[in-house]
Amino acid sequence: MTPLKKISLLLTLPLLLFSCKEEKKENTDGKSKAPSVTIVDVLIAGAGNIDNNVEVNGAIIPMETVNINPEVSGRLTMLNAPDGGRVTQGAILARINDADLQANLSKTKVLLDMAQKTEERLRKLLAVNGINQSEYDLALNQVNSLKADLTVTQAQIDKTIIKAPFTGVLGLRQISPGAYVTPAITLTTLQQVDQVKIDFNVPEFYTNMIKVGSAVQVQTNESAQKRRATIIATDPQINPTTRNLRVRAILDGSPVAPGTFVKVFLEAGKNKNSILVPTNAIIPEARAKKIIVVKGGEGVFVDIETGVRGTGYVEVTKGLMPGDSVVVTGVLFVRPKQPVKVRSVKPLSEIIK
Repeated sequence: MTPLKKISLLLTLPLLLFSCKEEKKENTDGKSKAPSVTIVDVLIAGAGNIDNNVEVNGAIIPMETVNINPEVSGRLTMLNAPDGGRVTQGAILARINDADLQANLSKTKVLLDMAQKTEERLRKLLAVNGINQSEYDLALNQVNSLKADLTVTQAQIDKTIIKAPFTGVLGLRQISPGAYVTPAITLTTLQQVDQVKIDFNVPEFYTNMIKVGSAVQVQTNESAQKRRATIIATDPQINPTTRNLRVRAILDGSPVAPGTFVKVFLEAGKNKNSILVPTNAIIPEARAKKIIVVKGGEGVFVDIETGVRGTGYVEVTKGLMPGDSVVVTGVLFVRPKQPVKVRSVKPLSEIIK
């Protein structure tokens, strides 16, 4: 081998070694970029028979409720609002110092009396042409002005007297006699609790079950026995955020304390065929709910709407078709369009037990 060939070989050898290393690195990188496969269990969506009774949460509210606030600022001279006491409509609950207003009222009455006597005297003189019409008009205007002042002062005095707007039960008192109060200060509360109402929300899918005058069943935490309530009104529109309709009913029988949590049961028929999925298969989002179905070996996220909830399962009313493979385990690990491998198929009987 000539010296020239030796030199050429020595120069070429490092290039070949470097090229092999680069090829090996590229192969390694190619392997790391291969998409990972998530192992999941699926449920074949199918129809199941369930009790079509809708259960929603509600709260007891008083028939009427109001905060007792003064209309004017001043110092309390009288407070007749015993904690939890029962009062009748029109009962005086408190008085605010009105000494200055009473003095002004007395002064106005004296001035009015004098003005009326003057007006009467001038009216007699006008009848015999003893004075001109303008002089009498001034006296008459003075009488009318003082009468208006009297009405204004009396209205201001009336505002210092705080009365019960309806018959009911007082709440806990927030203030004491002698305190200086303003319209922003709540003295106490008043609630009418001889009969109570229930507010609850119904999913949009079941709004056709709500009819004014129809009955619902109500259950409180303190008793397993269900009670009857009658629907009296609904909101005119469905809440665009929650997709729920607000409903109000009156509870029959003895009242329950306002604020009590209750369960409301709506009956929509005996049974029906429904597509059911496990609760943990649903992915809640801010404005929607999703589930994952397996299509073509990939996880596909699907928007759904739900209906009746049971123990461990939820009814899907929209977005899912019978025969769809719903991911029921490994839900948190699946990404959109990511390859998935089905480990097993769960029967519907494992959901409804």
